[in-house]
Amino acid sequence: MLFKKILIANRGEIAVRIIRACYESGIKSLAIYSDDDKKSIFYRLADEAVHLKGTGAADTYLNIPRVIEIAKETGCDAIHPGYGFLSENSDFVSACESEGLKFIGPSSATMKKVSDKAHVKKIMETVGIPVLPSIAIEGEVDFDRIRTFVSQADFPLIVKPSFGGGGKGMKVIYSETEVDDAVRFAQNIGRSAFGNNAFYIEKCLRNPRHIEVQILADNYGGIVDLGERDCSIQRNHQKILEESPSPALNKESRNKIAELARKAAAAVDYENAGTVEFLYENGQFYFIEINARIQVEHPVTELTTGIDLIKGQIRIASGERIKMKKGVSPRGAAIECRINAEDPFNNFSPCPGQIKGYRSPGGIGVRVDSGVFMGFMIPPQYDSLVSKLSVWGRNRGEAVSRMRRALNEYVIIGIKTTLPLHRAIFREASFKKGDYDTSYIEKKLEILNGIMQQIRETEKSHDELLASLFQNNNHPLAICDANIELEDFMVFK
Repeated sequence: MLFKKILIANRGEIAVRIIRACYESGIKSLAIYSDDDKKSIFYRLADEAVHLKGTGAADTYLNIPRVIEIAKETGCDAIHPGYGFLSENSDFVSACESEGLKFIGPSSATMKKVSDKAHVKKIMETVGIPVLPSIAIEGEVDFDRIRTFVSQADFPLIVKPSFGGGGKGMKVIYSETEVDDAVRFAQNIGRSAFGNNAFYIEKCLRNPRHIEVQILADNYGGIVDLGERDCSIQRNHQKILEESPSPALNKESRNKIAELARKAAAAVDYENAGTVEFLYENGQFYFIEINARIQVEHPVTELTTGIDLIKGQIRIASGERIKMKKGVSPRGAAIECRINAEDPFNNFSPCPGQIKGYRSPGGIGVRVDSGVFMGFMIPPQYDSLVSKLSVWGRNRGEAVSRMRRALNEYVIIGIKTTLPLHRAIFREASFKKGDYDTSYIEKKLEILNGIMQQIRETEKSHDELLASLFQNNNHPLAICDANIELEDFMVFK
């Protein structure tokens, strides 16, 4: 039996995504929102909403006792964490379990296994899944042990916090003199962002692909894979573009990574939706981590499989079995671009502010996931993600062409975004051939800057024409009036 009401412990586009799945499943949704999000639209789309008084994540979306209290007071029987915030917090999962609330994700026992990335690597090693050489440090730092490992390892190395994700706290080092600073950096980020300063150091591959496999696992041992996503195009270890299937794999390697992913999930008794991540270089896969949540880039898999992953999460959490016996073969190709409020012409500096003009692209095979509208203020307190633009095509060539067209249609005025960067990527020769790795942005930045500048100069008249359409609020391109008042929605004070 599905749940009656689900509390969504998140904000922005992922909250909108979960609300839509609840609506279509006949489940009531309850959103929570902070003072910073009073003018957001996501909670107004939910059946009910509760104001979390306070600013910043620590007092609101990360406030475990308050989130649990609201869920119980409003009659929710489950909580969906989305991604980020409390989505991989084993203490939160334990709190849900002790209060009789179903956490839509892995159990607390499984979460504890996978949330410590250094520990889960050891588990994978014991079941024969390849991992990179590493050393894990907890508690007081043993610099003698670290120096012994470093002296015997081949540079470059990478230092990573053992908890958390999203590329935070990672630092590549090329010599022994860089070790101490990288360790302190990982510890500080781990302590402030994830509440734990444990870290590990591992061998850093020079030119790998970053490829992940989407899995669904039920509570009865059923595990299926839904194909892979290539997430190699990154900046500072942050993914900015994902596609499926990976241009780097053939049938044999595709079957191999799917087999490894299922084996990894079984090794930790995984439940619900998750992603098993690997580095791939010279024909060899190396396990990185398991992301025990829905991923930002999940639309790519939904487009190639036709499976609603959020609904799948809910159905598994409610006790249903997976009926598929084998993995799903993806159809066609899909690509997602993360549109962030950052200035690609100025070292990707954050650009919060008000969206003064907005029109999203459309057409066959185009999908936009966002929580913004014209007049919305991008807050500086949270992630800079504005929207996710995804496309599907019968093959990679069609998907690339469709994304290039969709990017050209996308209009966001009032803030700087990464739209120019994405437009440049889809005109760059190596990307069009599918020839790239995790160092793509670093290697191609000068070329991409040149393409961005060329686009800006040659298409200036086009951009000015679009901007001129937003000089007043009575134009056909705005999907939401800048001065709209939404306070008449039913909201619990």
